[in-house]
Amino acid sequence: MQDEKLRKNDMTEKEKMLAGMLYDPSDPELGALLVKARKLARRYNQIDEDQQEQRETVLRELLPNTPFLPSLQAPVWFDFGCNTYFGRSSGANFNFTCLDVCPVHIGDNVFIGPNVTLATPMHPLLPEERNVRQRADGSYYNLEYAKPITIRDDCWLASNIVVCGGVTIGEGSVIGAGSVVTRDIPPHSFAAGNPCRVIRTLTGTDRMER
Repeated sequence: MQDEKLRKNDMTEKEKMLAGMLYDPSDPELGALLVKARKLARRYNQIDEDQQEQRETVLRELLPNTPFLPSLQAPVWFDFGCNTYFGRSSGANFNFTCLDVCPVHIGDNVFIGPNVTLATPMHPLLPEERNVRQRADGSYYNLEYAKPITIRDDCWLASNIVVCGGVTIGEGSVIGAGSVVTRDIPPHSFAAGNPCRVIRTLTGTDRMER
């Protein structure tokens, strides 16, 4: 326990954040990254769809670490952008919100419908850990943490979905409209509801082309 405390004391707030530990979101380094991402998202949202080269330039700055640029229908919103990773041929419709406090991994060929939120941030359940605190200098802060989200290849998330931190959606799964996904979804499942639950396994009988 003592070693863990010493290690934590040596970590930056950003390192704590990415590790899923309690961290101070008012940290200046994190604040600068947050403001940068918000400005870039607003800039992206104001570029017309026929200005593809300009859109790609802003998107590369907003999502600097992703191996492939997604197709994103504005408006979009990110907390950091640098913590989100897209695979090949993936994208999202209107009003995609990605609170990427912890890493968000989105696989190949992932279809994301309108009004989808991926929310990694978490707050302590106990109010004495969650509430705003005051430093000796009079400034205020609070502590929060986050859990990563993973959406594997070939998934489709329909409209108005919230995916909570800590969730993995298995390969080839479909999430029905209006769902709140609070737990892992196994591969090749059709799942829906609040909370989201598996309704059935997707099989060859679901094929539309005969």
